[in-house]
Amino acid sequence: MIGAIAGDIIGSIYEWNNIKTKHFPLFSDGCSFTDDTVLTIALADSILNKTSYVKKLRSYHHAYPFRGYGGHFDTWARTHSEQPYNSWGNGSAMRVSPVGFAYDDLRTVLQKAKESAAVTHNHPEGIKGAQAVAGCIFLARTGKSKAEIKAFVEETFHYDLHFTLDEIRANYHFDVSCQGSVPEAIVAFLESEHFEDAIRNAISIGGDSDTIACITGSIAQAFYGGVPEFIKEKVFSLLDSHLSKITWQFYERYLSYEFSDMIV
Repeated sequence: MIGAIAGDIIGSIYEWNNIKTKHFPLFSDGCSFTDDTVLTIALADSILNKTSYVKKLRSYHHAYPFRGYGGHFDTWARTHSEQPYNSWGNGSAMRVSPVGFAYDDLRTVLQKAKESAAVTHNHPEGIKGAQAVAGCIFLARTGKSKAEIKAFVEETFHYDLHFTLDEIRANYHFDVSCQGSVPEAIVAFLESEHFEDAIRNAISIGGDSDTIACITGSIAQAFYGGVPEFIKEKVFSLLDSHLSKITWQFYERYLSYEFSDMIV
């Protein structure tokens, strides 16, 4: 989960100012957490405390307004309706990482990812995006190879991953759909050599930079067994006490193999 938050924070200044290179300061002035982080931690809180996704997503939106929420989500969160709005946007995929870490078998992970998406993103593409990312996280943290993860995504969700970042970088543009950003985020992970490299890959293609890096970071954390210490320290320095507390509690319960190295 910290990998997703790190990707969001690092990518936050590039969402509207795309940078088509891997060579940039990892943390720059102005980096901050966005809606990607808020809603990721909202799902973690929901899982930890066995509270409905709807209740937590809405309460976190109220607690952290003006963090860059999509228009449809913002409207939904301000109402009392519990009806989803049929979104195919990548919001379902960027917030799903706690699901990928919290459950112990792939079938449950995919079902819980569907449930977490469907409260807002009940369009088939919105559900597929969340399931693909959560499935990648589960396979990555349970020792599957990149080739196995790639095959799973292509065979289960029919995403085309047969492209390279170099091939798309020049012409890739802002796309908030799952189908137009989740495959790119997965390829950014597949081409990486380590966690930081994965984040740099994700941001280097441009587009919805914070969300693509958020998705990539969540998978990279699972595959590489954690997040570098200096990145963790910086991330926690930018979160408030409540967001830090929930993240810490989630790690203590579900990511014990990283827990001893956590710095808060």
